[in-house]
Order: sequence, then C-alpha cells, then structure tokens
Amino acid sequence: MSRAVRTVSVRVAAAGASRTADREALLAFVAEVTRSDPALVRVRRRCPHCGAVDHGRPDALVDGRPVGVGLARTSGVLVLAVGPGRIGVDVERPSRVTAAPLDAFTAGERDRAAAGPDGVGLQLAACWAVKEAVLKRDGRGLRVEPVRVEAVLGRTVRETVRGGHARFDGVDHPVTVVVLDADLVLAVAAGGAAVRVQDLRARDRSVVSPRRAGLSERPGPYRPREAGLRGTRARRAPDAPRAPGA
Repeated sequence: MSRAVRTVSVRVAAAGASRTADREALLAFVAEVTRSDPALVRVRRRCPHCGAVDHGRPDALVDGRPVGVGLARTSGVLVLAVGPGRIGVDVERPSRVTAAPLDAFTAGERDRAAAGPDGVGLQLAACWAVKEAVLKRDGRGLRVEPVRVEAVLGRTVRETVRGGHARFDGVDHPVTVVVLDADLVLAVAAGGAAVRVQDLRARDRSVVSPRRAGLSERPGPYRPREAGLRGTRARRAPDAPRAPGA
C-alpha cells in the first residue's frame, strides 16, 4: 500500500545520460517516497496553455491518486521533487548567471543583491531560481515575463533556509532556497509545505537544518527529521506593490 505524502522530498543527484533517464529517475523517486510498486506510478506532462503532453508542468498518479512532482536540471545536476500538491523546483549556477547577465531582475532584486555580503552572482542566481520555481508551480513557466516575479530573500543568502517569498501578481508565495555548494542554488515553491532535501552527489554530505529565513550552506548526514524545512502559508499582500511588468 502506498504512503500518503505530507512533505516535499527533494533529491539532488548527477544528471542522467538523457532526458528519458531523468524521467525514469523521477518515476522511481515517486515510488520510493510513496513506498509504492513502480508499476502503479504514472508520471505525465500536460501543457495548460496548448494541451500538449511533450512539455508542461509534470504531475504523477500513484495507483490513481495524484501526487505533486517537479524536475529541474542544470549542467551536470538533476533535481527531483515529490510532494502533496503542486510543486515548482529550479536549480541554478551563479557562474552561469554572471557569465550571461539576464534582463529579468527587478530594481529591488538588483539593489538587494548589490547591498548583500554574498556577491551579486549568488544573490541573483537565487532570485532566478525562485522565479523559475514559482512560475513552474503556476504552470505557465517562462510564458510569463520573469520580471513579474520579485524574489524577496534574506540580506545574506548563506544565513538561512526558509522564510523567503516571491511576490507574483499581488500574492506572496513562500519559497525555500538552499545553497548546495559554492556554485549551485536550489529553490522550491510548494505553497508553504515542509521541504526535505537530500544531496546524493556526495553520500557523506547532505542538506540543511532549519534556521531562520532565506538560504543556507551546511553539510551533514541526511536525516529526514533534521532536514525538514517548513515554510509559511501563502498570503495575499493587497497593499504591496507589484513587480515591474505585473
């Protein structure tokens, strides 16, 4: 019998040899998290814009019951996520953001990145990952101009692991952001659900214990009870200014 999913489980691993291999890894991870026979798991995609099944936000069925899933890639890295509802996940390298500057950041994001102690590259990579995670969860992805999503994170992204949010169309969306290493940032948008992150790239190192609000970089053995991160419930911000372009 499958197990009900109450938290978001995230796995960071080396990318597979192909996109097909990555999708198979996601199916296997769903089966593992839900303790289900893989034969009972179906992972699918459907684009809410055009109805196509070769792209769009993924979801899964386990013995006919819906389970939220997410998948993200960057050079050499695959991220898988399984949770109780809609999930958006993204992973980005600060070196890529600094090498190819993006015209996707709000004035507030740029000001906070310039004022923080972590370096503009790390801050803006975190902002970009948050934008993608929120838009993936929304279902429209980059059909929406990323500048419409404003990431509001801690002053230093290395201090904290939760409590950041992204403002999108007048709503604050809670996000979890984690610095996995010096050149890799993870963002998860899951509506405030608790998040657990496991990094399999180095078996003796895995992610984080909860502290305050934003991001963290903290090695240690993976223990699910210690690695749980809880966000806050999404809340409307009627008086908050919208991001430029919203």
